[in-house]
Amino acid sequence: MAKQLLALFCGSLIAFSLSTAMFAQEASAQKKMDRNAKQTRWEGNVIRSNPQESTLTVRKVGSANEMTIHYDSTTRWVSQEHGSKKVNEIDATQVKDGDRVIVKGTWDKGVLHATLISKRLSHSPSK
Repeated sequence: MAKQLLALFCGSLIAFSLSTAMFAQEASAQKKMDRNAKQTRWEGNVIRSNPQESTLTVRKVGSANEMTIHYDSTTRWVSQEHGSKKVNEIDATQVKDGDRVIVKGTWDKGVLHATLISKRLSHSPSK
């Protein structure tokens, strides 16, 4: 009887240890997915800018889908030529309607807040 109780206790201890490790891994994976799910990237052309409201309306390339992007003083503004590693720091006044941008940001209550807005520069024409 004592051997059976000892075997049952050891088996329970092993099962508990394994289940705890599995739940910890699942919780870690879920937390990582939640963090990645809130971050997004949107690329397109600026069709409207509203400096008073700190928003840009960007139409996705090759689509009619539009997204209103919200920015603030923490948003990083850069410009970069396609294929170049050189990144130039700019400010919000240098992004105009018609410019192509890539926006990276986070979702909060259904609103996309930009953490980075990258104005895409076209290649210099060859002579």
